[in-house]
Amino acid sequence: MYSIPARSLLGPGRLAIPLHRCGPCSEAPTTASDAAQQAEERRGAKRRPNPRWRAPAGVYLHAMTDTWIDIPAGTPEELSALVGAYDEHLRAVERAFDLKVVVREEGLRVQGQRDGSEGAAAALRRLQAVVHQVGQVSALDVRQAIESAGDEVSTPELDAWRSQVLVRTARGQDVRPKTAGQARYVQAMRTHVLTFCTGPAGTGKTYLAMAMAVAALRDRKVGRIVLTRPILEAGERLGYLPGDLQEKVDPYLRPLHDALYDLVGPEGFERHVKRGMVEVAPLAYMRGRTLNDAFVVLDEGQNTTTRQMKMLLTRMGYSATVVVTGDTTQVDLPETETSGLVEATGLLQGIRNIAFCALTGRDIVRHDLVQRIVEAYGRAGSSGRQSGPSG
Repeated sequence: MYSIPARSLLGPGRLAIPLHRCGPCSEAPTTASDAAQQAEERRGAKRRPNPRWRAPAGVYLHAMTDTWIDIPAGTPEELSALVGAYDEHLRAVERAFDLKVVVREEGLRVQGQRDGSEGAAAALRRLQAVVHQVGQVSALDVRQAIESAGDEVSTPELDAWRSQVLVRTARGQDVRPKTAGQARYVQAMRTHVLTFCTGPAGTGKTYLAMAMAVAALRDRKVGRIVLTRPILEAGERLGYLPGDLQEKVDPYLRPLHDALYDLVGPEGFERHVKRGMVEVAPLAYMRGRTLNDAFVVLDEGQNTTTRQMKMLLTRMGYSATVVVTGDTTQVDLPETETSGLVEATGLLQGIRNIAFCALTGRDIVRHDLVQRIVEAYGRAGSSGRQSGPSG
């Protein structure tokens, strides 16, 4: 569209008439009234929908693709615990699924695309179950709910597992599985004589096994707890340690001591040790023994040799339960030595009363950075023979 300046043709103060170049010359307006009429017709044409119009690629049409899912709320206290301080839990769910969660009088409304809405609704329902069980929601609970939203385990089944408290710590905190993988691990220890559990650091492999051991001792299902691990330096040379034999091996067994202190307290630990109800010893001390009526936990199983693993497994006596844990990506053995844990998980498949559990990064219950670190090393294509302790 071109317009002629009023000053140049029509004089000062006169209206410039637009000259159109898009049609026949006969259709060009000659007066101001004709121009106004054509402008009005064009505005009317813009208001009429074009049946051949299609949305450009990448345009998000909220009215056409959004799905609304309403989640009924419980009491005001439960709703407050669910949304978190300053709605931080809802914001985390919104960021994870790229949608909007609105707090309404009757509950929560999830608005977004269908796949995201269903996942967010599943995460919020699991957080509701956590509120019913423990009365509050932590950042870890939110992360686990988001990550397990698409898990194949049904919400009622997972909630039933999570509602079962394994043991209460010396500080009064309940120990229970926090993920679907941990719930399967606990179930395997309850129903099998021998359980192998592998997974990255921070998945609770050893801690849950020790919690199950403490619960079995408390319920008089076993008469003692035996905790052991191989004595192997994690890639560095520590030299000679001062003290007697027990003092020399104590630094290697300190992680087991720490977990027991948390579960039964320092006084309870010393009392159980004096009574012979708890034994923490290097794996070499197990040779030649028969472990009857005992709950045995072998930690750092990836650092056992074939002979050591066979030796421990053949110590099993009547009324005994054995749990072997380890991280097969953190093997500190020499390159020429085969990990006893890796070999056993292949040889013993299909044998009755033996269970195998493989936890993943989704089961990490430590700081969020631990999960990101494990994923980063996994993406880098780690060789599977890295040094460092597992947990």
